Amino acid sequence: MIEVTLLSGKTIWLSPHQLEAAEANPDTTITMVSGKRIVILEDIPTLVERIVAYRRRIGNFADEP
Repeated sequence: MIEVTLLSGKTIWLSPHQLEAAEANPDTTITMVSGKRIVILEDIPTLVERIVAYRRRIGNFADEP
């Protein structure tokens, strides 16, 4: 799970496996595979960093620096 912050300031945890798309509108909007859309404070590069860190922790991308 990765931590993200809603526009209200509330912290939630999402499964990166359920993320379908992310776009900057200018706020970052995540679309889940269910179709639900979530607007977060983090920018897309931060979101990607968190997804990559999560995947490293679970064993994916283990050979990357």
